[in-house]
Amino acid sequence: MENQGAVCAAVDRAYVRAALPRRREDGHKGDFGKLLIVGGAVGYTGAPYLAALAAVRSGSGLVYLGVPEAIWPVEAAKCVCAMPFPLPCADGKLSVQALEPLMKRLSTCDVLALGPGLGRGEEVRELVCSLLCAAEVPVVLDADGLNALAEAPEALDARRDRVTILTPHDGELARLLGLPLPELLRRDRVETVRAFALEHRCVLVRKGHPTLIALPDGQVLQNTTGGSALSKGGSGDVLTGLIASFLSQGASPEAAAACGVWLHGRAGDLLTAQDTAYCVTPEDVARRGLALAFNDALEAPDVDRIS
Repeated sequence: MENQGAVCAAVDRAYVRAALPRRREDGHKGDFGKLLIVGGAVGYTGAPYLAALAAVRSGSGLVYLGVPEAIWPVEAAKCVCAMPFPLPCADGKLSVQALEPLMKRLSTCDVLALGPGLGRGEEVRELVCSLLCAAEVPVVLDADGLNALAEAPEALDARRDRVTILTPHDGELARLLGLPLPELLRRDRVETVRAFALEHRCVLVRKGHPTLIALPDGQVLQNTTGGSALSKGGSGDVLTGLIASFLSQGASPEAAAACGVWLHGRAGDLLTAQDTAYCVTPEDVARRGLALAFNDALEAPDVDRIS
């Protein structure tokens, strides 16, 4: 059994209510952030779609979705509120030739979310590392973006003075640390994430039950929501879209990660009460659950709720 260790603070409803980025009533789409999501491959069309859907459903003003040209028609048909655009690809995955158009698009955006459904391969690894090194904007890295980083960890340290949020599950974290999974699971969860975030000056979101958020200053936050309804492929893509959306709206890295994790978990919890954990899907979380979770977080503090 893993030792949880000491946790500095809990992420709860009150935390989220205070930390959510505010929305001006007279604001326009340009006031609420421009987000670029990069991902997708043949056979993995759902992941970038779910990330984009979550970003739109959590308030991001403009969401661009860069995908391999081989799957662009699928994403264009799915995404009616985000803006997919095609990129050079090889063998159904993004190629290194995608770097130049991506950097051009990124020059007009506030945040990069990188990894959902990318697939794995040498060109993908090279593209991920090049983007990490070149991007001046905050980056949220997930899924196959993390797998690419595990093969070239120096790309993370190249970003020590820039905002980087990593969102691994235990298998991805084991690869990042170069450890067998059983060895990682024997280690103290809190101290493991704290040490990584301190060493690399990043925010590390270790998904699990409970999800932990380690900050570059050594703080570790523990989430208080979520259950087995989220234990399904695609849930992590929704979380990536949420965190990146809050960053694009001006939230601090800590607030973006914490609000994203809590709302994601709360959406799953509220849907579980209606549909059971068996039936909730990641798309349900983005389409129906997030609205429930936002309403729950933003209710007046004196209203009675089920905690």
